[in-house]
Amino acid sequence: MVVTAKRLLLRILMLVVAINVWTGSPLAALWIGSRVQGGGPPTMGPIFVVVVMLAVFSFALGWLLSRLDVAYRRLTGEVPQVHRHVAWLRSMRGERPQYPGDAAQVTALERTLIIVVVACVLAFEVWFFFFSTSPIDQRSGRGQVPRAYLVP
Repeated sequence: MVVTAKRLLLRILMLVVAINVWTGSPLAALWIGSRVQGGGPPTMGPIFVVVVMLAVFSFALGWLLSRLDVAYRRLTGEVPQVHRHVAWLRSMRGERPQYPGDAAQVTALERTLIIVVVACVLAFEVWFFFFSTSPIDQRSGRGQVPRAYLVP
């Protein structure tokens, strides 16, 4: 029971950190850049701060993800193999087993990252197709009736 709770907690932490790579890291970098900028038109100093902070936060979150993966593997007893080839890096003729008795596996971290990336892409597509403004007719949402078609 305790091991299951720890596994669940590590998976939740992986999910939160992976989501923050897409949301928290850029928002924190922009917030720090806005504190440096103050007022007026943007200058190169605050933009440089945003880029550097985004890199720092992204690398820190990546490092944290790798540490969470190591902890999860240690808890579940998974042993990383040096000769393991991830499925998307193998050639199509590599569909046959490379090593006897060794099947391609997706780790918990890889599964979590796949889910987060798919969710982010879907969220972007929903925003782009249904909620973003159109540069052509300046509508606030793509589902609205264009102003040119409204009868006064």
